[in-house]
Amino acid sequence: MRPFCYKTVYAKKKTRLCRVGFYMEKLIVRPCGALRGRVGIGGSKNAALPILAATLLCEGPSLIGNLPAIRDVELALAILSGMGVAVTRVDRATYELNTNHAFPPAQPDPLTGRMRASAYLLGACLGRFGVGRVGCIGGCDFGGRPIDQHIKAFVALGATVSVEDEAICVRADHLHGAAITFDTVSVGATVNAMLAAVRAEGETVLRNVAREPHIVDLAAYLNRCGADIRGAGTATIRIRGVKTLRGCSYSVIPDMIEAGTYLLAAAATQGAVTVMGVDPTHLSPLTDVLRKMGADVDCEERRISLFATARLRGSTITTAPFPGFPTDLQPPMAALFSVSLGESRVCETIWRHRFRYVEELQKMGADIRLQGDGACIQGGQLHGAELCVPDLRAGAALLIAACAAEGESVLHSPSYIERGYEDLLLKLRALGADISAV
Repeated sequence: MRPFCYKTVYAKKKTRLCRVGFYMEKLIVRPCGALRGRVGIGGSKNAALPILAATLLCEGPSLIGNLPAIRDVELALAILSGMGVAVTRVDRATYELNTNHAFPPAQPDPLTGRMRASAYLLGACLGRFGVGRVGCIGGCDFGGRPIDQHIKAFVALGATVSVEDEAICVRADHLHGAAITFDTVSVGATVNAMLAAVRAEGETVLRNVAREPHIVDLAAYLNRCGADIRGAGTATIRIRGVKTLRGCSYSVIPDMIEAGTYLLAAAATQGAVTVMGVDPTHLSPLTDVLRKMGADVDCEERRISLFATARLRGSTITTAPFPGFPTDLQPPMAALFSVSLGESRVCETIWRHRFRYVEELQKMGADIRLQGDGACIQGGQLHGAELCVPDLRAGAALLIAACAAEGESVLHSPSYIERGYEDLLLKLRALGADISAV
C-alpha cells in the first residue's frame, strides 16, 4: 500500500504527519480452505466517530483509547486538528485531544466530504460554539441519506438551519431543552440531538431514539465528562443540560461489526474462529441466526467462538435498528447465504439501496434475485472472478465470498474496506486466508 493523502497535524507545538488515507489498486484472493484461529477485535468505528466529535464539547484534554486504526478515524482526527484541536498520539490506539483552543471552521474542511460521520460536527459545534458548518457529507453511497430528523432536532432545540455555498449551517444564540419525538429511528439524528442538547439549558427528552451499543457508549463518555444523560439503550433518552464539560479518559467499546465479519468468514469457509475482546450481547442477533443455520456458537465473557464443520443451512434475516439484525452485517451475511444449503432471504429495512454487491456476487456464480427491498438467495458453489468493491461492507462481503470460492478472485478499488476494518488483511492472513495487496 502507498499513502495518497497526508495532512499536517499540530499537537503540543510539535508537527507530525497524520496519514488520512491509503490507496490499494487491487486485492488478489486465492482459495484457502477453512479459516481457523483467534483474532483480536479493535475499537468500534461507529462508537469512535461520535465520541471524537463529542470531545469538542469539553474543556481540557480527553484521552480516548481503543480507537481503531482505520481511515475514518484518521480523517476525523485530521478534521479536528484543522479546527484547532491539539491531537497527540499516545500509542497506536490512544490519542489525546485538547480542545481548549478549538474553533468552528469558517469554511467546511474538504475532508468532511469523505466521511458520513462529518454530520456529527454540526451537533458538537452547535453545542460548543453556537454555530456549525459542514460541506457535502460523504461516506458510502446507499442512495438518498436524508438528514431531516437531524434538522428537526436542531430546530426544536432553538437553532436555525440553512444551506450556504453548498454547506449545511446551523446557528443558535441560545439552545434550550425540548421534547423531540423522531419520526423514524435514526442513529445519526440521535447522536446529533445528544451532542446539541448536552449543554443546552433545561431538560431534553428524546423519544423513538436509536438503541445501538455505540449510542450507549457515547452517553457513557459524555456522562464521564460531566453530562447528565439517562436512558441510553432504551427508546427514550433524557438529557439535563449542563454549562460545562471536562475532558476525561475513556476507552471505546469493541467493534461488533468487525467481530461479526470474522464469524461470517469462518462460517462461509467451514472453519473455526474465536473473536477476542467482544461483548457477546452486542452480537446476539447474528449468533442466533448462525445457530439456526447449524453452526456451533459458544459465547463466553469477552469472546465468541464459531465452529462450522460443514455447509450451513439457509435462513432468513430482516435488518432493523438494534436489537434487530444490523444492516452493516447484511452484505457479509449475503455472502454466507450464497454458499449455504438451500434458499435464504434478506429483507433490508434500513438502507434500501444496499444491494450494490449483488451484481459482483453474481459474477462469482451466486444465484441472487432482487425482490423489492430484499433478495432471494439460492446457495451453491462460487468461483473466482474480477470484482469491483462498491462500498465498505460490500467489500467485506466480497472478501468473504472470495475466500470461500473456487479459483482466484481479484478485487478492484478495495480502499473502501480500509474505512472500517483495522488490519483486515493481516488478520485474515493470520486465520489462513491467501490474500495479496497490490
